Amino acid sequence: MVSSERLNPMLVYLIIAFTAVPLIELAILIEVGQHIGVGPTLGLVIITGVLGAFLARSQGSMVLIRIRNEMNNGVMPGDSLIDGVMILCGGILLLTPGLLTDILGFAMVLPFTRPWIKLFIKEKIQKMNKSKIQYRHYR
Repeated sequence: MVSSERLNPMLVYLIIAFTAVPLIELAILIEVGQHIGVGPTLGLVIITGVLGAFLARSQGSMVLIRIRNEMNNGVMPGDSLIDGVMILCGGILLLTPGLLTDILGFAMVLPFTRPWIKLFIKEKIQKMNKSKIQYRHYR
């Protein structure tokens, strides 16, 4: 029985992430497999996984060095920490079989696309914080 309360938006996102995304990925892989064949499709999935793992490792190492340098200089490594989390998530997405997750994973790992995603994340966090502050103010 569903209560009359509104569903938590995070729960909705998780349901979508764990049901719809794999189904969409499977449909895309089947379609690609029908066009280029099973072998090349499997090869594509394996190559993106291996390439993504190496890329995530090298970018992650660079970010760890940057975090260490910032902390040694007495600077709070806020942006670098976000970069590190994005690289970790991107690496996980790249190891997940599927073309959509690979595109998002590469976007999170590559240093020239990461700033755009980071800007989006920062805006979302600011928006969430602002709505929480307003909610507390009117309580």
